[in-house]
Amino acid sequence: GRSGAAAGSRGAIRVSVSLAPELADRAEAEDRVFIFARALQGPPMPLAAARKQVKDLPVDLTLDDSMAMMPQLVLSAFSEVILGARISKSGNAIPQAGDLQGEVSPVTPGQKDVVKIVIDSVRP
Repeated sequence: GRSGAAAGSRGAIRVSVSLAPELADRAEAEDRVFIFARALQGPPMPLAAARKQVKDLPVDLTLDDSMAMMPQLVLSAFSEVILGARISKSGNAIPQAGDLQGEVSPVTPGQKDVVKIVIDSVRP
């Protein structure tokens, strides 16, 4: 598969995202899922992000420098990041009350272990 290239890239993080069973009835199959990494200490905007839908969950993917929004803000430039996944009822990239979310931190870009993110809380 295409995992060969990604596995060698500095700062790549493999992620496994699932939805907590107790929240399953609060999400529609077509709802957008935003999966992202952002710096633990640093700018709030994502260093890497991917979009899926609830019906794709559970999903495995790799976040890496190729997904950066801005060239100077890449995963490999930061030693620790926060990983998050959010189900957006509105489809909006900006978090809204009622969105379902999960976060894991701190995570080291380039680590070998897969990071398991469980979407298990509701945004107030």
